[in-house]
Order: sequence, then C-alpha cells, then structure tokens
Amino acid sequence: MAPPHIAILGAGIFVRTQYIPRLADISDQVVVKSIWSRSEASAQAAVELARTFFPQIECKWGNVGLDEIIEDGSITGVAVVLAGQIQVEISLRLLKAGKHVIQEKPAAASINEAETALSCYKAICANLPSQPIWAVAENYRFEPAFVEGKKLIGGIGDMMNVQVIVEGSMNSSNPYFTSSWRRNFTGGFILDMGVHFIAGLRMLVGCDVISASAMTSHVDTSLPPPDNISSIFQLENGCSGIFVMAVSTRSPKIFWRVTGLKGTVQIERGNQDGRHGYLVSVYGTDVQTKSSFYPFSGVDEELKTWLYDISDAPHKDGSYKAEPRSSYVEGARDVAVLEAMLESGSKLGALTHVKRL
Repeated sequence: MAPPHIAILGAGIFVRTQYIPRLADISDQVVVKSIWSRSEASAQAAVELARTFFPQIECKWGNVGLDEIIEDGSITGVAVVLAGQIQVEISLRLLKAGKHVIQEKPAAASINEAETALSCYKAICANLPSQPIWAVAENYRFEPAFVEGKKLIGGIGDMMNVQVIVEGSMNSSNPYFTSSWRRNFTGGFILDMGVHFIAGLRMLVGCDVISASAMTSHVDTSLPPPDNISSIFQLENGCSGIFVMAVSTRSPKIFWRVTGLKGTVQIERGNQDGRHGYLVSVYGTDVQTKSSFYPFSGVDEELKTWLYDISDAPHKDGSYKAEPRSSYVEGARDVAVLEAMLESGSKLGALTHVKRL
C-alpha cells in the first residue's frame, strides 16, 4: 500500500518542533507533499526543515496556495495547525473537498462553534460517497501513561474522589507566551492548555463530567484573564472531584489522582534519565506501591493512528470507523467541560451543567 500524501497548514512553533520531526521519524509511512502558511517566508522556513526527509515537498502560501491544496486530488489528508479562531472554518472547507483532517486542539473556540461544526460535518458526510475523517490532535489520549492508568483504575474499586492539579509554567521563557491568538482567545491559556488536562481526566475515569462549580481569578497581569481556576466537578458515575489550574507558577507540578475503595492511581508529569514523561503509580492496601515511567510519545501515536485510519478508510466502502479517541466530538467534549467551568467562574461559582454532545 502506497503511503498517503498529506499537507500541513501552518508553519509555527508546533509544526517546526513536533510535526516535522515526528513525521520525519515515520517518513516510510507518509509523504508530506506541501506546507502552507499565510506568508511565503514562514512556509519556506518550515519547508526547508522538512526537505531533508521529504525531498519533493512544495511551499504553498496565501489564498492561492490554500486553494491549490484543496484542489489537489493527490493529497488525501491535511493537518490543520493554525490559530484556534480559524481552525474549524478551514477544516470544514477541507472536509467538504473530501480531505481527511487532523486538526490541532482545541476542537473549537466555544461549544456553540463545535455544535455548528458537527452539524456541518454531518451534512458534508451525507453528500459525499465516503466519509472524510475529522480527527482532533489531542495527544494526551494517546500517551501510554494514560492508557496504562486507565487500565489500573479498573482495579481500585469504586471511585471515591478525583484530583487534577495543574501548576503551569507559562512565562516569558515559554515559546508560546507571546502567542497572539492564545491571548485573544476566549478563556485564554486556561482553555488552550486546559483541554489537555481535561482530556487526561476523561480518559482516566472513563466517563464524562456533568456539572461544575468554579471560581476564577486574574493574578498575573502578563497573562490574559483568567489565569487561575479552582473547580469542583461531578462525574456521571456519581463521583466528585477537583480541578485546580494556575497558568504560571515558579514550581511547576501537574498530576491526576484517582482514589478508590481498594487503592489509588496517580499520574504525575516529570522526567527520568533526561526524558520527559509521566510517572504512573498505584497505591493499594494489599500491595506495595508500584511505579512506572512512560516517556512522552502521544504526538507520535496520534499521528500514526490518523495515518493508519486515512490509509485504511478507502478500502472499507464508506463504512470505516476511525479511532474514537481522535474523534472531533471527543475534542469538543473537552471544550464543553472547560467552558462550563469558566462560565461558572464568571457567575461566582454558580453550578453549571456541561453541555452534552
């Protein structure tokens, strides 16, 4: 089977530091035919990084370049790695042209946009002979640490409580600190970063958040508001938990902790032997504490999964079911949880129900 030909829309930090290196590692499984950006200079800089691995890669820019990618019948899939405010509109244009899409998180700027997008997607699929795949690149659902943590939670008995604590490090030394679209995004860094942590939460507990009560604040004036949120939430299984996030702190720490009648599972971000990743620990009354370290590999796994899906889909006569962890609706559900928390914060902690999708 010939590898799929894809295009990348976007030439920013994440494309240069993640997409190009990760796709280069699997260059036997994919052909990156073109990289597009609004400006020629930006697109050309990214193309030069990728040319070593994809010698025939083309540089595209502006409206004409985007139209050329949309009309190119040899391109079966497109990675959309653009500002959050425009990703949905561009993705729908590509899907309407029959392209498979993997779109960077967040899935949408709001749950209203997500609902409209899903309605448009259904209409597009109804008018095409085969359904184009719309994936959201949420790498946390593909991190081996969360896959293992989900398995371990099955052994800790009835769930009693959940904690998600995020003490971030979004300061001037972070390359995304000056990102203009994130600063002009409703919810700011809380929404853009927070969808990762909510995805990890939902992956671990295996059910949805149904309601939340939260307080928000704006303390660090170098960041867009709000930059702090403290929320109590309820899961559909009846268990409650807390989600606490500070966008920028001096002592970064991130962990998920699920306590059950028979034990506790914790996933904590860290590094070991110079590798960044997650330490997964299980504590129980009958066994010693067991801990295993899993290096980051979620971006690799999500891209491999999407490439497998778009390669296999044409052979399934329109009945292909793509990996559910990548689905647009899963990404939209992450946004729905954070939107409910942020709405509650704007209403001084009023109980807010999460919109169901």
